Amino acid sequence: MTSNQNDPAASARGSQLASDFTVSLHYDRRLYREDIAGSIAHARMLARQEIMSAESVASIVEGLQSIESEIAAGDFPWRDDLEDIHMNIEARLFDLIGDAAGELHTARSRNDQVSTDTRLYSKGAALELVGAVRAAQEALLQQAEAHMQTVVPGYTHMQRGQPVSLAHHLLAYFEMLDRDAVRFSAAAAAADVSTLGSGAMAGVPYPVDRQSVADELGLDRITANSMDAVSDRDFALDLIYAASVCMLHLSRLSEELIIWSSNEFGFVKLGDGYTSGSSMMPQKRNPDFAELTRGKSGRVVGNLMAAMTTLKGLPLTYNRDLQEDKEGLFDSVDTMLAALGVVRGMIESATFNADKMRYAAESSYVLATDVADYLVGKGMPFREAHIIVSNLSEQAANSGKYLHELSLAEYQAASELFDEAVFDITVDSSIAARDVEGGTALNRVTEALAAAKARLVASRHDK
Repeated sequence: MTSNQNDPAASARGSQLASDFTVSLHYDRRLYREDIAGSIAHARMLARQEIMSAESVASIVEGLQSIESEIAAGDFPWRDDLEDIHMNIEARLFDLIGDAAGELHTARSRNDQVSTDTRLYSKGAALELVGAVRAAQEALLQQAEAHMQTVVPGYTHMQRGQPVSLAHHLLAYFEMLDRDAVRFSAAAAAADVSTLGSGAMAGVPYPVDRQSVADELGLDRITANSMDAVSDRDFALDLIYAASVCMLHLSRLSEELIIWSSNEFGFVKLGDGYTSGSSMMPQKRNPDFAELTRGKSGRVVGNLMAAMTTLKGLPLTYNRDLQEDKEGLFDSVDTMLAALGVVRGMIESATFNADKMRYAAESSYVLATDVADYLVGKGMPFREAHIIVSNLSEQAANSGKYLHELSLAEYQAASELFDEAVFDITVDSSIAARDVEGGTALNRVTEALAAAKARLVASRHDK
């Protein structure tokens, strides 16, 4: 058998494969703004510290600004033989300004450079996601305000449990997204740190001013340990984790929209822009956007698992494995932004069928707990009342009736405590009775809606 060592074609293929395996340019080129901003801030600091001449820095900054304009305009001469965005920018800077470009890497390693670039991207992405979450929350509030008195069955175990207002149901998702906004804000804060000045792993032997670089980049602080700085990707995990939880929430909401829009439920009609027709069955409108949102949650959670697995066995400090931090990070952010936009649109364009929802609540046994509470109000222990109403519910179901269709005689056969007042129990009285903080009573939902609006206003002022 011929060895590859004696086969030039096989050797070339192997060399190309090895080269391609290390290339990250196809995805890290999106960091060009962050990379250029970091380089400009670093160069200016070198001049202030008299490590580099003002003339060299002026030439470098002008060259980097020209490169940024070229990339933004689509005119940049990308070189696939240079493996990443950093080498492409550096090579182009040499083309534009000559040997002065070689001074830029003074007191800087690729390790602290890449880390700072990724932190800048993560901070910006996390803050953008906060804004997208707030926009989705606004859509929920608009629908909640329109459906304060719309009655819908509340479910446990996918079985009708108790009646609630649709506004109360929608505000539950507002609360989930509110926690997501907090997590994204925390992820932004975790990334808000400059690692420049950490060098390859041990710091740099120059009198650099690390905090001034952080200040120019709009980063809050600098890292405390150079070894941790170049190997830390916790901030990326924080962002992907926040995206994973948010996608789980959007998946839950999408699942309900899918179920509720089915003929079996008929609770909601999704906007035509968020459904599609069947390739064979002309009568169907499929909730494709909700289904894809539900499906993409697995993608983002998978990115989190991949990132955690990559990091779990790395010794200090930098290892090339860390190159694998970006694709999952970028994909999670892109997927999250798209999903939040879709969910916002689905909610805004949704038409809820209030009559169908009320009928579903009334044509069921959702008032059973209220009937048990009625007996408790007459002095009966709840457990005893629970057993009596459970038997009554079974009796009614066996005779093809709902609880409100039972006669007073049937009620009194179960307990002499029943009287005509039992027929005053309705879905509306049930909702009104939940008059506790966080409950579904109209006045409580009104308070919750006002508080939610206030939180959104405050969040805009906090930016």
